[in-house]
Amino acid sequence: MTSLRRAGKQIRNGLGLYLLLLPSLILLIIFSYKPMYGVIIAFKDYKNALGIMGSPWSEPLFKNFTRFFNSFQSGTTIRNTILLSLYSMAVGFPMPIILALLINQISAPRFRKGFQTVLYLPHFISTVVMVGLLLIWLSPSRGLIGTLFGLFHLEAPNLMASASAFPSIYVWSDVWQHMGWDSIIFLAALSSVDPSLYEAATVDGATRFQKMIYIDLPLILPTAAIMLILRAGNLMNVGFEKVFLMQNDLNMQTSEIIATYVYKIGLRSSQYSVSTAVNLFNNVTNFLLLVLVNGVTRKLGDTGLF
Repeated sequence: MTSLRRAGKQIRNGLGLYLLLLPSLILLIIFSYKPMYGVIIAFKDYKNALGIMGSPWSEPLFKNFTRFFNSFQSGTTIRNTILLSLYSMAVGFPMPIILALLINQISAPRFRKGFQTVLYLPHFISTVVMVGLLLIWLSPSRGLIGTLFGLFHLEAPNLMASASAFPSIYVWSDVWQHMGWDSIIFLAALSSVDPSLYEAATVDGATRFQKMIYIDLPLILPTAAIMLILRAGNLMNVGFEKVFLMQNDLNMQTSEIIATYVYKIGLRSSQYSVSTAVNLFNNVTNFLLLVLVNGVTRKLGDTGLF
C-alpha cells in the first residue's frame, strides 16, 4: 500500500507530463501493440475469407517456418541480409564517429557550420531520388561513369547490373547520405567535454591527434556503445525501399534479402502465412541480437540499454 501511495503521489505531481505523454502512448498501443496479435497468422493456414481467428491452425504448428527454411531461397536471402547488414555496420558505424572527431577539431566557427551543413544535406534526399541519382551516375551509356570511361575510349561497366558490385554501391551510397546526420549525436557528446581537459593536455604538450585519442574518444565511447546496441538490434532489418528500388534480375543473387522476399511472397503471391512466419523469425532474431550485444557491452564497459 505504501508503494501504491508513493506511486500515486508521483503521478499527481507530474500529471502535466503524463498528459503530454498520453497521445504518444495511445499511438504506440494502436499502431504497435494492437496489431501484434496478427503474428498468429504465422501458425495458421490463413485465408482472407475466414479471417485471422477463423482460419485453421497449421498442422504441424511450425509448418510455415519449415516451409521457408526448406525452400531454395532461404539460404540466399538470409546470407545476403546478414552480409549486407554486417557490411553496413562495419562501414557505417565508425564513419560518423571519425567525422565527429574531425569536425570537433575545426576551430573556425563559420567554416565549421558551413562544413556541417554540406554534410547534413544528403540526409534529406528521399530514397527514390537517391536511387534515381545512382542510376544516372552509374549509367554506362550517359551517366558519370559512362562519360569518364568515354573520355578514354573505354567501355563502361554496368555496375547496377553487377551482383558483386551491389553491396558496395548500397553501403557506400548510404554512408555518404547519412554520415553527416549520424555524426550529430557524437558531436553533442563531444560538446560536453570539460575544456580544462584540453588545457591540461596542451600544457603537457599533447598534439591534436593525441587529444582526440586520449580525451575525445574515451568520452564518447558510452554513446557509441548505445548506438552499437541499437544497430545490432536492427541487424536483420536492411532498408527495404532502397534495396527494392536498386534490385533487378541481374543483381538478384546478392540483392534478394528477407524484406524483399517477404514483400514478394506476401503481397505478390498472397502467401500471408509464410511471409508472416519469415518476418516473425526476422524480428525474433533481431531481439535476441539486441539482448546479446547489450549483455556483452554491459560486461565490457558497464554501458547498456537495460
